[in-house]
Amino acid sequence: MLTALSIRDVVLVDALDLEVEGGLTVLTGETGAGKSIILDALGLALGGRGDAGLVRSGAKQAVATAVFTAPDDPDLIALIAERGFEIEPGGELILRRVLSADGRSRAYVNDQPAGVTALREIGAALVEVHGQHETVGLLTGAPTAACWTPTAA
Repeated sequence: MLTALSIRDVVLVDALDLEVEGGLTVLTGETGAGKSIILDALGLALGGRGDAGLVRSGAKQAVATAVFTAPDDPDLIALIAERGFEIEPGGELILRRVLSADGRSRAYVNDQPAGVTALREIGAALVEVHGQHETVGLLTGAPTAACWTPTAA
């Protein structure tokens, strides 16, 4: 389960620390309130595409950190172990991405350097993203964007 999201210097956001508790979490707000920036940062932390345009103007780098409670899922634990990282079920799992203003990025799993591919694979096992008006995607499993639901409890 996602427990926290930390965003630094992503698009217009200087600093944001979002804590997520159990139960349903919904992002709402007027157009332009920043919901998409939060989702872009989550996507970045999960190994999604990053480009220099995500770095806030004047900043040297953008950082997105997603903190999870690792589910008791043997397949996820095995995936993480295959990628060279250790995690206990129920332990803290931290996925971080640092994107520099020149477009280069670094990825970390539990503060250990990782490849973006590993971050993406682990992130895909943790989070499923769905968007507004995407009921067909929900039924077919097609990837979409705009809100997140944990794939494993």
